[in-house]
Amino acid sequence: MRAYYSNTISDFIQNDSNTILGQLTQKHSHALEELQKNAWLKQIIILQDQLKTFENGHVFFEFSIPRMGKRVDNVLIINDLIFVLEFKVGDNSYSKYAIEQVMDYALDLKNFHEGSHRAKLIPILISTRAPAKENKLVCYQDNLFAPLFANESNLNEIISLCLDSSSNGIIEPNNWASSIYKPTPTIIEAAQALYRGHNVQEISRSDSGTINLSKTTDCINEIIESSKLSNKKFICFVTGVPGAGKTLAGLNIANERMKTDEDEHAVFLSGNGPLVSVLREALIRDEVLMSKQKNEPLTKKEASIKACAFIQNIHHFRDDNLMSEKAPVEKVVVFDEAQRAWTKEQASSFMKRKKGKDDFDMSEPEFLIDVMNRHQDWCTVICLIGGGQEINTGEAGLQEWIEAFKNHFSDWEIYYSSLITENTNYISNDNIKTWLHDNGIEKNDLHLSVSVRSFRSEKLSDFIHALLELDIDDAKKLYFEIKNDYPLFITRDFDRAKQWIMEQSRGSERYGLVASSGARRLRPYGIDVKNEITVEYWFLNDKDDVRSSYFLEDVATEFDIQGLEIDWACMVWGENFYFDDNKWNYQSFKGTKFQNINSETDKNYLKNSYRVLLTRARQGMVIYIPDGDGIDHTRNQKYYDGTYQYLKYIGIEELDK
Repeated sequence: MRAYYSNTISDFIQNDSNTILGQLTQKHSHALEELQKNAWLKQIIILQDQLKTFENGHVFFEFSIPRMGKRVDNVLIINDLIFVLEFKVGDNSYSKYAIEQVMDYALDLKNFHEGSHRAKLIPILISTRAPAKENKLVCYQDNLFAPLFANESNLNEIISLCLDSSSNGIIEPNNWASSIYKPTPTIIEAAQALYRGHNVQEISRSDSGTINLSKTTDCINEIIESSKLSNKKFICFVTGVPGAGKTLAGLNIANERMKTDEDEHAVFLSGNGPLVSVLREALIRDEVLMSKQKNEPLTKKEASIKACAFIQNIHHFRDDNLMSEKAPVEKVVVFDEAQRAWTKEQASSFMKRKKGKDDFDMSEPEFLIDVMNRHQDWCTVICLIGGGQEINTGEAGLQEWIEAFKNHFSDWEIYYSSLITENTNYISNDNIKTWLHDNGIEKNDLHLSVSVRSFRSEKLSDFIHALLELDIDDAKKLYFEIKNDYPLFITRDFDRAKQWIMEQSRGSERYGLVASSGARRLRPYGIDVKNEITVEYWFLNDKDDVRSSYFLEDVATEFDIQGLEIDWACMVWGENFYFDDNKWNYQSFKGTKFQNINSETDKNYLKNSYRVLLTRARQGMVIYIPDGDGIDHTRNQKYYDGTYQYLKYIGIEELDK
C-alpha cells in the first residue's frame, strides 16, 4: 500500500485518534521522533473536525511520492476531486518553500501517477496558525489547480469552495491509489535516490515496449559476472538516445556493484566536469540535509569524502595511472560519455603541453584500456556512448575505442548494443563496423531506445535529429506528433520568450537560458556565452539566487549542460550555425569577424552542440532567434532569418505576444 493509513472519511472521523496514530507509527520504518508524533496527532484532530460535513470521500495519510523520495501528508478524494494536503503544524505564515513543496507533490502525481493524469488535482497548504487568506480557484489547462491556503479552522470552507468545480463524477480511491506510477526523475534526483538506497526499479519507468533501465542493468550485471567467472577482460558499449538514462544506468551499476562486492571497487568516471560537479554537490547537500533530519548532523566536508569516491573525474583517474604502471584497484569501471575521450593527436598534444610527456602516442581510449589491461585476471569496463554527442575538438567518438581493440587488445571480449552497427551516428567507417560485427557480441538490451528526459514526448530526440539532418518531411510529421504533448515555439521577442518559460514553470520546476558557446555575437542582446557560470549554483540554487538559472541572466552552453537537464528552456539560436540557401552554414567568430568552418569534423562538433542544446528541456522549450542588425556586419540578418523561416516551415508555431 502506498499510504500509511487509508480509510473512508466517515470511518476516519469515527476512529479514535490514538488508534490512527498507532497505525501510522507502525508503518513508519525509521526512528520516530516526538515532533512527528505530535504533528500527526494535530493533523488527525484538525481533519476529523474539518471533514465532518463531508459524508462521502476517502482520506490517505503519508502517501508515497517515490520519485522525490518523500510522502505527502494527506490526500483526500471527494467525488472527482483529488486534494493534496501539506500541513505545516504551528506555522503562522505560508512560506514560499512550503507552497513549492505542495505544488511539487501535485505535479508529481499529475505527471507520473496514471490515475492522476486526467483528474482534477488541488494542492492545499495548511499552515495551522496562519491568518486566513483570500483564495481564488485557478485551474491550469491540465486540470491542476494553483495552490490554495488554509489554517486549522477554515479548511472545511476551502474544500466546500472547490466542490463547486466537481462534475459529481466519482474516483474509486483504492483503484486510484494502486494505479501505475511511472516516474522519470532528473539525473540529479536519480543520483540522490540511488545514493539514499533506492533501487533503479523504484525510480524508473517500466512501460511495456520500453527497453528500460532495469533490463540494461541486468544485462550489464550478467556481463560482469561472466567476466569474473571466466577470469577474462570484458568491455561493453551501452548506447541510447539523448535523455534515455545512460548516465543513470552507469550510476546504478557503480552503486549496485559497490554493494555486491566491495573488492570490485566499482567506480563511476566522467570527463564531463560540470556533470561531476553538479552531481557531487547535489549528493553532498542532500546527505547533509538528510543527516540533519535524522538528528545525526554531518558536515559538508564529511559528506563530500563519500560523494567524491562515488563519482570521480576521469581525468584524475587517467593522471593517477600515468604515475604508476601497476593495475588500478578498480575492477569495474564505468566511463560516462565515452565518446568524448580524446583522439591520439589531442591526447599527445595535451600530454606534451600539460604533463611534459613528449613520447605519449596513444589515444585516450587506448590508454584507458591499457590501464585496465594491467589486471592479470579479470576486469569489466562499461562505456556509455551518446551517438552524435561529440561537441569538443579532439573528441574521438566510439570509432577510436573499436580501433584500439582491433589493433592492440584482441583478447578482450566485446559486447555492444545492436544500434552501433545500424546507425551512422556511432561509427561511419564500414570496415570498423564489419570488424566489430565479426569480433564482438551484439546485445539488444545494451541500447536505451526511448528518451525519458522529456516525459511529455518520447519522440523529441527523433524530431531534433530530423530537423538538424534536414529531413523535412520526417521533421514535419514528428512535430505534428509531439506538439500537443511538448510545447515548442519560436519567437523573435526575447522578453516574451523569458516571460513564457517563467509562466510555464510551476512549483520548483527549473527554467533557464541555453545557447551555443560559439554564438559570440549574442552579446548585444545581453547574452554573453563567454561568461563562465558556476554550474552547481546554476542547476541547484533557488529562485532568490542571482547565480541560479531562474534569474535568466547567466546562460548555460552545451559544455555546461550536456548530460544534465532542466524543465523549461529558452534556447537562443546563434549566428554561428544558420540555415541559408537550403543548407546549414557553419562559422566561428575570430577577432572582429566570422570565418567559415570548412573541416567536416568541426562542422559535426558544431551541429552536435545544437543537438545537445535542443534536447535539454524535459517539459517544453521556446527558441529565440534575434532579428539581426542591418548595420552590424557581425549580426547580418541572413544569419537569423533563414533559420527562423526554416523552423516555421517545418511547422513550429510562433509564440503569441
